Amino acid sequence: MSEKGSEQPINSANSAAHVGDAEKAPHEHKKIAAAKEKVNKQQQKLKDKKDPPGGYDATPIPPARDGYTVRFTFHRAENLPISDLNSRSSDPYIHATLSSALQKRHKEDPEMTLRTPTVHEKTDPEWEYKWTVAGVPSSGFRLKCRIYDEDPSDHDDRLGNVTISVGQIGLNWRGIKEESFDIKKRMGSKRAYMIRGCAVLFSGAHMGGKLYLSAEVLGESDPPHGRMYTVGETAWTKHYSPMIGRITGTKAPGSSQDGQDSKTEKYDFQANEFQLQGPVPAELYHRFVEFKPFVKGMFSKAGLRGRLLNKALHHQHARVYNFSNSTEYGIVPPCSEEASLQFLKMVHYDEGGRIFTYVITTDGLFRFTETGKEFGIDLLSKHTMHSDVNIYISCSGEFFVRRLKHPNQSAESPSQETHPDTDLPGGPPNSPPPQNPSNYELVIDNDSGTYRPKGELLPLLKEFLSHQFPGLHIVTKECTDEKLIRMKEGQRERKKKEGKNIMMVQNSDDEISSSDEERLDDHTKRAGKAKMVGVLENPKDAVKDFIPGEKGRKEREKREVAGDQPEVEGERSGV
Repeated sequence: MSEKGSEQPINSANSAAHVGDAEKAPHEHKKIAAAKEKVNKQQQKLKDKKDPPGGYDATPIPPARDGYTVRFTFHRAENLPISDLNSRSSDPYIHATLSSALQKRHKEDPEMTLRTPTVHEKTDPEWEYKWTVAGVPSSGFRLKCRIYDEDPSDHDDRLGNVTISVGQIGLNWRGIKEESFDIKKRMGSKRAYMIRGCAVLFSGAHMGGKLYLSAEVLGESDPPHGRMYTVGETAWTKHYSPMIGRITGTKAPGSSQDGQDSKTEKYDFQANEFQLQGPVPAELYHRFVEFKPFVKGMFSKAGLRGRLLNKALHHQHARVYNFSNSTEYGIVPPCSEEASLQFLKMVHYDEGGRIFTYVITTDGLFRFTETGKEFGIDLLSKHTMHSDVNIYISCSGEFFVRRLKHPNQSAESPSQETHPDTDLPGGPPNSPPPQNPSNYELVIDNDSGTYRPKGELLPLLKEFLSHQFPGLHIVTKECTDEKLIRMKEGQRERKKKEGKNIMMVQNSDDEISSSDEERLDDHTKRAGKAKMVGVLENPKDAVKDFIPGEKGRKEREKREVAGDQPEVEGERSGV
């Protein structure tokens, strides 16, 4: 009995221990699962840091059964409201958006858009501007024309809208032949129409305006079908930025001589746009890279920080690609020697050792500006600004132009010599540049941390540009190519000797950009971080710090405050 009695407590204790272990087991499993999940998250974070989402996107173009080439002509407008009391006129232009029922690769794909040149000081402007688009489906299209008054020192006033919807097109479509459409005033500027109302009272003029348009089918587009793209006009635009020119105090050569101002004053910093003939190769399709946590919010306008950065970059794009009475426009035959020469003129041939930053949009709009370390802008991702914060583009990077000693030989021939590496006779810096495109090579790369274009696709870019610029030698190189790095260093050295123009650097998108190896100093970096903190503490005032040239320029702030406000219904809405 004593032995049995003594064993009972021991068995009870063992049983209690087993029960305790059983209760602890689920808790231990949860801890292990949580630890594994934490490790997985850390591993994914490291993977995303090494290979973040974005870059090349292999999504194919959704196929369509047909496509037609349509030519739109923006003829003229009548009886537009007066936006400027001083000149008693307006500076009107059309911003057109073309859409259709075609399925997009992604919903974020940019719309087809066109901006006509500005006609200055007219309320009855004549544009006679053509836009030829291929791939328009037989199910029709919707063309929305927003008419604005250009105002470089303020926001552009909306003068009204015209929307045309066509439900069916084909080879037998009768088209639209210089028909007039009433300009809807509902979305127009209240200020402009108030002035117009006063003019009607005193002069008996009509209140309503009209826009004259044409549209015709030119034929079937080349397959494969599934996307719309611009095939004409091959138009170019040169912008002279007042913001950067005023900050640097630098004017374009020839705008003032011997202390006397010329009739037209152009600032030194130049931004360029060149419409290439589509289609851009379908494989050239890249999304922004989420290389830092805030980048996704910046593109999608998510959260306070993302909205502020997105707004600042849109504003910066508008300032750099600024339209004013100094803006130059032109049209050249597509894929011609004239197109090659015009491009060379815009990049100043091989003068000055220039390096350019570029973006090619999904519709083939080639945007580029000179870049360098002489001019710094905080919190500005360069390719993001050039793309106007577009989520998808075709390609981006940097390029420069060199003059060849042997134009009839390959640009990469062992016996080939180039300026600026070698002082070649018959061109800059001692003589005018030769006017034959075959004398030059365009060296272009994929040096962009924002979009990180795929290096294996550079041969497609070479083929596309060779078609656009006949005679010009096109050389494509990976941004990590050692020879390319040495060539860029040679360009910078030549810039120090020959170049006298102010250049502009936008802070690098990422560590891979070789053009930004010479970073802004630590003070500038700390200032940038301080501004980010300021965003969270005082968003309203912090916005001004993001916009270069705003801080400390009270007069300009007063002029541009209206342009910085969110668009509102009835005045500046884009819908």
